[in-house]
Formats: sequence, structure tokens, C-alpha cells
Amino acid sequence: MDQKIAVVTGSSSGIGLATSLSLARHGFYTYATMRNLDKSKNIMDMAKKDELPLQVIQLDVNADKSVRDAVDRIIAEKKRIDVLVNSAGYGLIGCVEDLSMEELKAQLETNLFGIIRVTQAVLPTMRNQKRGIIVNVCSVAGRIGFPAMPGYIITNFALRGLSESMRYELDQFGIKVVIIELGVVRTNFSNSSVMAKKALDPNSSYAQLTQKVSAGIRLLVEHGIPPEEVAKVIVKAVTSDDPEPRYLVGNDAAMLIEARTNMPDAEFEKFMKKEFLGI
Repeated sequence: MDQKIAVVTGSSSGIGLATSLSLARHGFYTYATMRNLDKSKNIMDMAKKDELPLQVIQLDVNADKSVRDAVDRIIAEKKRIDVLVNSAGYGLIGCVEDLSMEELKAQLETNLFGIIRVTQAVLPTMRNQKRGIIVNVCSVAGRIGFPAMPGYIITNFALRGLSESMRYELDQFGIKVVIIELGVVRTNFSNSSVMAKKALDPNSSYAQLTQKVSAGIRLLVEHGIPPEEVAKVIVKAVTSDDPEPRYLVGNDAAMLIEARTNMPDAEFEKFMKKEFLGI
């Protein structure tokens, strides 16, 4: 009865998969959720091999009914939810002029509204318990703009503000909110990212810039930290009696935030152009 219950979104791969396994290894009964259960074999095989307290269930963060059904099932089975890790999301590549409103809305639907949708479904249970912790997996891009990724950047800036606002609202109920601000992580981010349709047009005024950024992302991801390192930080946060409001993960993230904090705006822009655009 004392076993804590964790729910993780986006568990089919990357950070969500690593976090689900790590939480289960630390004694949490973990619901590893994902939109497409056809992608569940990997995590199910690892959980079975290590005899972990982990169950895979379907949850599409973009669908009200899917979220409601998943949370209702968890409450029916376990009567509580102690930890929610929001890690589902994807990248959208393309400069502002090349982005359609439909592409932007889809990005916001998953990376922002999906988090709000799942959080709203879980909060009544956490309030009744008078305890819980919500972990929002964000990016250092929630504090720094990057070219050719404004859709993704928008959602990260918004998620940071959302998380900070929720901390004030939920503290009275004993619910903690934590932001995980990532540098580059070695996941399938570059492969799962969506390229805006107009950005694929070689005649786009931004084609060269977009191609340079896209290639740079692939290279950075290859040398990023493993998702297991992110999972370690998340486990540290959710097992702490007094977790920090935010955790920077990765030396690159720390370097960028330090530069952004200490440099004047004009100097920082020059730094970013040199580092990421080679100009």
C-alpha cells in the first residue's frame, strides 16, 4: 500500500522510456504510457527481463478521451498517483515564414496543450491526496531562442511559464512542480522531428539556414548525453523531500544559460551565430 505510483508520458523511446524503467527500478509502480502501443515491445521486454513493477498503457496526450480513460484506469487500479512525468513531445523544424498555422497548432497541441490535458486529469487525485510531484521535461530552449525552430521554442518558453505558475497554485495542496531543462540528449529527436512542408522547398528563402540547422541538430544529438542521465535527475527530483524548482541537465545547457546570463544581448547574439551558424 505504500508503493508510490508514477505515470510517464512518451514512454515508447528516449527520455520517457529511460525514465519509466528507472522509476520502476527505484520501486515506483510505473505506468509507461504511449500513443502507439505497437512501439511498446522494447520497454515491455526490458521490464519483463528485470521483473520491474511496470505496466504499459495507451495514452494519446492529444485526445481528451484517451487521457481520461488512461487516468481513470490508473485510479481504479491503484487509487492514487504520486508522480507525473510529462515527457511526450516532438520538434518542428522550419523558420517562421515557412510554418503553416496547421503545423504550429499541431506542435502546440502536443508539446503544450497535451501536457496541460494530462496534468488537469491527474490534479484532482493529487489534491485529494494532498501530495504529488509533477515533472515537466523541457529544454534549455525554454530560455533561449534558436533559428529555424520557433515552433518548438514557443512551446518550451510556454511550458516554463506554465510550470512556474503551477508551482504557486499547487503548493497549498502539497504538490510540487519541477522543470527539467535539457541540453542535447542522444535520442531519436532528430528523426522524430517534423520538417515544415514549405521548409522542404529548395526555393524557400530560408532553405540554406534550415538545412544548416537541421544538419547541426543531427550532429549534436549524436554526441548528446544518454537519456539515462536525464532519468537519473528525474528520479533524484521525485525522491527528494524538497526538490529544486528546476534542474539543468547537460554541460551544454549549463554553458548556454551561463552565457545568456552574463553576456549583453548583442554579445550573446554574436556568440549564438558563431556557435550554431558558423557566422
